[in-house]
Amino acid sequence: MFSIITVTFNAASTLPATLKSVKEQTCTDFEYIVIDGKSSDSTVELVRQAAIPHSKIVSEPDNGLYDAMNKGLGMAHGNYLIFLNAGDRFHSPDTLQQYHDAIMANDYPGVVYGQTQIVDGEGRRLGDRHLRAPEKLTLKSFRNGMLVCHQAFCANAKVVSTYDTSYRFSSDYDWCVRCLMHSRHNVYIDDIVIDYLSEGVTTANHRASLIERFRIMSHYYGLVPTMIRHIGFLVRNIFRKPLK
Repeated sequence: MFSIITVTFNAASTLPATLKSVKEQTCTDFEYIVIDGKSSDSTVELVRQAAIPHSKIVSEPDNGLYDAMNKGLGMAHGNYLIFLNAGDRFHSPDTLQQYHDAIMANDYPGVVYGQTQIVDGEGRRLGDRHLRAPEKLTLKSFRNGMLVCHQAFCANAKVVSTYDTSYRFSSDYDWCVRCLMHSRHNVYIDDIVIDYLSEGVTTANHRASLIERFRIMSHYYGLVPTMIRHIGFLVRNIFRKPLK
């Protein structure tokens, strides 16, 4: 049913929590694919030691995050795809079963998704993701930003295409939009499905990522409407409560 894909590079400090959450899933109808960028630490050995059934490990140089994700897509045989970054984890051992039940009850939808919470390195809750997943998800929903966390976005293989590697930082947003373009209906799980590891409010590539995302929004939703919406985003960010 599922292909769970994790892309890694020198992730020995954060990967164990991810491996643990995958191995603990009560639904075992999945393959686990790890695409490693030729790590120099113990990342690959940790994956092997986890001994997750139906695992595939590739460790070789790549041309960046989205090139590695495309490698994962090329190896996947599941009906549904989930990308789970090193450090992120399924919220509970029953999360994959929740996805499975939603799929079976809704005639194989294009996308199944749920909520995301932010956690620290010990798995302690810091708060909700600042963008909340809507109960009804359509192509138009992503005009307002990436309302569904990429890791909480479980996509039917029939609506999936490869990541556009011309985008260095926001190709996941572009990918989700293109999935929604081909999805006839999407199903909401009213629960937290992903614990997302906090990397802090700012990252080295944060500004570049926002610029790319603006370009993608303008391409799909129009330049002027995107500019107007960004005024609203600015106001939203001003009043956003920081994580504790």
